[in-house]
Amino acid sequence: MQSKEQSIFESSIRALEAEIANAGAHLVIDSEARQAYVRLTKAVADDLRTQASSGKITWLQAASQAQETRNAIMEIIRGRSTPVGRAMAEQLKREGKTLNELIARKAQQLHGPSASFNRLTATQQNAVYSEIVKSAGKSNPRVSVTMRTLSRAGRGLIVLSIALSVYTISTADNKANAAGREIAVTGAGIGGGIAGGALAGLACGPGAPVCVTVGAFVGGALAAFGMDFFW
Repeated sequence: MQSKEQSIFESSIRALEAEIANAGAHLVIDSEARQAYVRLTKAVADDLRTQASSGKITWLQAASQAQETRNAIMEIIRGRSTPVGRAMAEQLKREGKTLNELIARKAQQLHGPSASFNRLTATQQNAVYSEIVKSAGKSNPRVSVTMRTLSRAGRGLIVLSIALSVYTISTADNKANAAGREIAVTGAGIGGGIAGGALAGLACGPGAPVCVTVGAFVGGALAAFGMDFFW
C-alpha cells in the first residue's frame, strides 16, 4: 500500500503531465481561433471590395460594413478563444476602432499628417474608404506567424501528453483503471485551466495575460492534482 507521501508525489507527477496537455490545448485553441479570424475578415473584405468596384454599393457603404463586420468577428472569435488568448488579444487591441477614427487615420496616411478628410475630393475620399476596406482584410503578420508557431508547439505538447499517458497505461497492472484515470486527470487539467484563466480574468481585469496565464496553469494543476489524488 502506498504511503501518503508517495501518493502525493505521484499525483503531483500526473498533475504535471496534465499541465502539458493543458498548455497544448490552450495553444491549439487560440491559434485556430486566430486563423479563423484571418480567414473570415479577408473573405469579408474581398467581397466588399468586389461589390464596391462593380458599383453595387458605394465605397462609403463598403468601408462602414468592413469596420462593423471586422469588429463583430473580432468579438466572436475572442469569445471562442481561451481566457489566456482573449487576454493577450485585448492587451494588443482593447476594442476595434470606429469608422471616424479609421477615416482620419487613413486620410493622414495617404495625404499627410495635416490632411482633413472633408477637404478631400470625392475621388480622394473614395480612395480613403477603399484603404479602410483593404485594411479590414489584413492581419498583423507578426502575430499570425507567432500563432502558427505556437499551434505547432501546442500539437507537439498534446502528442507528448498522449505518449506519457500511453506509457503509464501500458506499464500499469490494471490497465482499464489506469486508462480511466489518465483521461479523468487530463480532462480535469484542461477544464481546470480554462476555469482558472476565466476566474483570473475576472479578478485581474481585461488585457492582463500574465495574471490570466498564471490562473490558467494554477487552476489546471489543482484540478488535475485533486482528480488524481482522490481517484
